[in-house]
Amino acid sequence: MAIDGIPKEMLAVQVVEFNKPYKIHKIPTPTQLGDYEILLKTVVASLCHTDSMVAEGKFPTKLPCIASHEGTGVVKAVGSKVTNFKVGDRVMSGVPKNACGRCYNCKGPNDWHQYCENIEGHIGVMVDGAFAEYHVVDCRTSCHIPDKVSYASAAPLACAGCTIYRALIVSEVKQGDWLAIVGAGGGLGHLGIQFALAKDINVIAIDARDEALELCKQAGAQHVLDARDGKEKVVKDVKALTDGLGVHAAINVSDHETAADTACAVTRMHGTMVQTAQPDRVCVAFQELVFRDIRIKGTLIAGQEYSQQMLDDVARYDIKVKTNVFYGLEEVTKMVELAHSGKMQGKAVCVVDRAEFEKEKATV
Repeated sequence: MAIDGIPKEMLAVQVVEFNKPYKIHKIPTPTQLGDYEILLKTVVASLCHTDSMVAEGKFPTKLPCIASHEGTGVVKAVGSKVTNFKVGDRVMSGVPKNACGRCYNCKGPNDWHQYCENIEGHIGVMVDGAFAEYHVVDCRTSCHIPDKVSYASAAPLACAGCTIYRALIVSEVKQGDWLAIVGAGGGLGHLGIQFALAKDINVIAIDARDEALELCKQAGAQHVLDARDGKEKVVKDVKALTDGLGVHAAINVSDHETAADTACAVTRMHGTMVQTAQPDRVCVAFQELVFRDIRIKGTLIAGQEYSQQMLDDVARYDIKVKTNVFYGLEEVTKMVELAHSGKMQGKAVCVVDRAEFEKEKATV
């Protein structure tokens, strides 16, 4: 369907060549929507570590590609078969777009759709994303933003929040259990701390930067360990807190070459380590797998059901998203510089529609 009342051109931030800076320029605004697609006027879009991987050509990205897979916006138009959203709704962008609906994964649980092998792509990764004045998303993966959650908070949740929330579910930790988060002082980790504490799970936060360790404390972690002390010391400290057994499960959100091994080492025998970080290789000593029976699970983001549940929990438990706010798509280059500096706490977010953002601040 064609879309009336939308500008012919929009400002966008694109990957036009791998391993080169973003190109920030005017391009045609999307004018056609598929049956299940929504056109959003972007309010806030966020930067994620995965964006650097896209820019480096580590995914089958179709160039040129608009960056950012963490977006929020206001619905301006809907496809012919969209029934769960209407014009004016506040939306957190779904990352998976146009799964085939026929394969093994699509016919499985709702949360499997993201693994569709025939999917058109994930926004900002393989197809156009949210660093633009308008972006197109799938109504079957996008979510309604609760009244108590701001656009700026919801944008990082589209990937970081969904990923760590699903990791908690995959870990199968229960109320009263012990959970370690390796890389806990980053964008995903500080959210994971809060989600776990809200569910009465005991959290041990592990990281290796001063800024990250401070963010762990700000997020509410009572047990914060410095990975720079060495694996042996970290394991000893974890066991001292857990009756000598180690945590029931660990989640690794760090792509450091030693992080996965550390996550396994602090986990008790027969426990689970959930890998969410995406280094080129996940390296774990064979003793952890063979002699200690540590089970490693991988996890991607989350389907619509878990994602909406996550947003509702953010509102219910007053989960705080640490953000570094930039105004205007022209500032994306500065966002990238901050993210790569190693000094950033939380997530860098870009306010694309300042008028809508300021209007919301008066009500949320």
